[in-house]
Amino acid sequence: MDILNALVALLNFVIIPASSYGAQLALGALGVTLIYGILRFSNFAHGDTMAFGTGVTILGTWGLQAMGVSIAPLPTALLALPFGIAVTALLVLGTDRAVYRFYRKKKSDPVILVMVSVGVMFIMNGITRFVIGVDEIQFDDGERFLISAKAFKEATGLAEGLSLRSTQVITVVTAVLVVWALFWFLNSTRTGKSMRAFSDNEDLALLSGINPERVVAVTWIIAAGLATIAGTLYGLDKSFKAFNYFQLLLPIFAAAIVGGLGNPLGAIAGGFIIAFSEVSVTYAFKKVAGYLGPEGWQPDSMLQLLGTEYKFAVSFAILIIVLLFKPTGLFKGKSV
Repeated sequence: MDILNALVALLNFVIIPASSYGAQLALGALGVTLIYGILRFSNFAHGDTMAFGTGVTILGTWGLQAMGVSIAPLPTALLALPFGIAVTALLVLGTDRAVYRFYRKKKSDPVILVMVSVGVMFIMNGITRFVIGVDEIQFDDGERFLISAKAFKEATGLAEGLSLRSTQVITVVTAVLVVWALFWFLNSTRTGKSMRAFSDNEDLALLSGINPERVVAVTWIIAAGLATIAGTLYGLDKSFKAFNYFQLLLPIFAAAIVGGLGNPLGAIAGGFIIAFSEVSVTYAFKKVAGYLGPEGWQPDSMLQLLGTEYKFAVSFAILIIVLLFKPTGLFKGKSV
């Protein structure tokens, strides 16, 4: 039995990648849950907002690189991130004024706004593809590994090498800072408290003198920031391709609903639940079992419940189960 090698294998292929992916989903789900909690509809364009924000950040990264600006060993994209957030915020504010505001003033049913957001999703998808193209883009120009498998093996003498990418650490650290800043804003600032009051009771908030248009604008700006940060971190950790963010919409919504749609804490928890479920169910545990079994023994099967191509099916199954048995989510958000 070789517990240390088994632990390193689990860290390499399950715990570390799931933690990084979970942080990305949590940030995406926070944007979804914020819009649902305050604007009262599920924004299906959120995935393509992430794609657009990431695309603009990549253009900013290329511009900085052309000028010889970098923050090595960190990725230049982190320096371009404020530019991506600003442009994306302008886009979503413009979209709200041109599209959503009309239906909001008519007090349309949430299902109407959902269908409108589907239309906005396709338009945003087209804009993103036009601006940045359809090809896969690698834009991580910083230090690739904090710990390499080869160096780890040489240092420890273990058969299994631990690999820790810098983008995985950047993702988790950035997510922690962003979540802390968001909760501080919502709980400690006047605007944040106004947003919470508007979410809890819109009519009472209006009677209290809260400006609804200001609340809506700030909500869209924060959602744009969260979408751009989440999308950029996902692109740095993996790669950027516009269509991938459309596919990412399912696990993001699953994370928001599992945790409790409209509940920020639930969105964070849901992100990690979905990420660890997807990675664990699609990982082949043959190597881990081999380390834990008698010396020289290997199981005949791959010990894999589902292939990686069924990763999103895990999100869908969890989503359906939660909607059937606990529609308010684990942290009791608004009923879906």
